[in-house]
Amino acid sequence: MTRRLRRLVLLRIRNQFLDWSGAWWFTVTLVASEAVGPLLGLVVWSAVLPGDPAVAGYFVALVAVQLLTASYENHTFSEAIYEGKISHDLLRPQPVIVAPIGENVAIRIWLGIFGLPLTLVTALAVGVSYDWTALAAAVPLLVGAAVLRFLWTWLLALAAFWTGRVHALVTLGGMMIFLLGGGAAPVWQLPDAWQPVVGALPFYAMLGLPADVATGSVHGSALAVAYLVQLAWSAVFAGVAVVAWRAGVRRFTAVGA
Repeated sequence: MTRRLRRLVLLRIRNQFLDWSGAWWFTVTLVASEAVGPLLGLVVWSAVLPGDPAVAGYFVALVAVQLLTASYENHTFSEAIYEGKISHDLLRPQPVIVAPIGENVAIRIWLGIFGLPLTLVTALAVGVSYDWTALAAAVPLLVGAAVLRFLWTWLLALAAFWTGRVHALVTLGGMMIFLLGGGAAPVWQLPDAWQPVVGALPFYAMLGLPADVATGSVHGSALAVAYLVQLAWSAVFAGVAVVAWRAGVRRFTAVGA
């Protein structure tokens, strides 16, 4: 069963990757929209703390994290609910989540293809360098952040079963990631009393945490705690999403769609 699901997901990723190959111009606009936040943060915080290499290293890393964790399930999965197309997926002999996962990964691959060169150019322009051991430690957390952000966005996208304003809800969820996840300000620049609170929230694990690890500011026991926090929130969101999905499907079929 695990092997079959893996093959189905890989097939979906391949198909979606090929579908998106004809819309490279749209992908470039997505890259620009996702990168503008961290780049503005780089400019603003470099002016606030001039000459601080930690600021430049953090926001350059944040560009890559933002691009590789972006999720658009409110524009893909939720629209399928609104248009009734999800009925087709319900009839297929595979879990419905295979399609959202495949499309999500395919989009992120394209964002990486166009966005990582931008990240590299930005790093060279501001003179940022990273230790390879810190980057290696950040990779698993980057994968975890991508999973966690997908679960968060998909969970919010499931609200399409109950409301027609799912885009506003997902936008609110994105603002919470930006404000509390290290997009508006690095967590280590917050007041001391707020840092442990924000660090324990899922939003930091979705965005700022991998960037902090890449710069080497999180290590040792703090790094181990970060892994556990990310895993715990992933389990929570996955469990809530399963409950919401089952309730939503019952409502969806009840209205005759």
